[in-house]
Amino acid sequence: MHRPFKYPTLSTAWRSLALSIALLAAGCASTSPTLFTTGATTGANLVATSVDFVNDSRPTRCAEEDNVYVKLTGTAISRFRIRAEHPPYLAGITTDLTAPDFTACDMSNDPSFAFEPRTTVLYEDESIRLVGHRFGSFWRPEVVDFRVGTRHEPGLHLVQLLRRGIAPGVTANGQPVSPSGGAAGNELEILVVYPADGYWRAKPLPPVFLDDTAYGSSFLIGPIAEEGRPYVAIREIEFEPATQTFRLQFRNGSRGTLTVTEATRSGIDLSVTLETPLPADQPFAALRSMFVTPRQADVTVAVWPQTPPTQSAPVPIMEVKRIRAPAARFGRIEPSSHNLSAPDMVFDRFSSGYVITTRDR
Repeated sequence: MHRPFKYPTLSTAWRSLALSIALLAAGCASTSPTLFTTGATTGANLVATSVDFVNDSRPTRCAEEDNVYVKLTGTAISRFRIRAEHPPYLAGITTDLTAPDFTACDMSNDPSFAFEPRTTVLYEDESIRLVGHRFGSFWRPEVVDFRVGTRHEPGLHLVQLLRRGIAPGVTANGQPVSPSGGAAGNELEILVVYPADGYWRAKPLPPVFLDDTAYGSSFLIGPIAEEGRPYVAIREIEFEPATQTFRLQFRNGSRGTLTVTEATRSGIDLSVTLETPLPADQPFAALRSMFVTPRQADVTVAVWPQTPPTQSAPVPIMEVKRIRAPAARFGRIEPSSHNLSAPDMVFDRFSSGYVITTRDR
């Protein structure tokens, strides 16, 4: 019988996770404040800091329900990084598992608003392609403006950022592996945003032995509200192709940016800036994911740097209450039957202060 995963010894998976913990701790080991300034801002004195990760998750039997909800709060947080990295067991995957599982799900009472479906290419060049979709129905009624240069597309529910020109990989037995791609070939999604509710998903480029990997956990950035489920109310998104930056105008009047700073076969880095930091008791970001059992989950454990580093051990996600840390990683140790190849998510490099951007819009 064909198995989608070739199990390594437990020690292999644990060594891989331990390495991730060590790297995570190494980047956040300093406890003294550090000032950051960059050429992208003026008048920015940003101090490295820790934040609170508050777990408001609840049990579920539905594998397509985001029951994992970890809120990030902190004082005057204005910049941080979100990184998606492959799970530590990735090397053992032979066949990916990405099919949805609605076995124990009842979504008949979910809100639904009707729209006219539409798909359009918003931008493309040699290195990226941006595609927008309007669904026939969505759970939020808001119409968000999306802009690329002089192009204006209101009411999109999904925007996909694809990386082009990806070199083909090769399997363990020497067979070529090429991305499925679109019309241009050799292109893969690396990031999606749902403008009407503010959800994002990111994933690295696949390893050379897989043609693609799955999305898993989502995240929110900006002023989070709750109405049946958490969401972020966005008024407008503008995409800048040259810098791969999404400029966000939230409906409460504040602004922010999300920039793709790196996308490789090992990880994707997203730099987030909040131009007007939120109050300390209001979440500025959140992780959204799914956990039914350890073998049916998009996230099963959390890990964060502790002193001494040997105490930084994975904690089951449903046992986490509140974390105060400069960074945290949310992911899986064991293979899952749900979105097998989906990445782990890291939140780190938090800084507090006020940012004045060079661009006055």
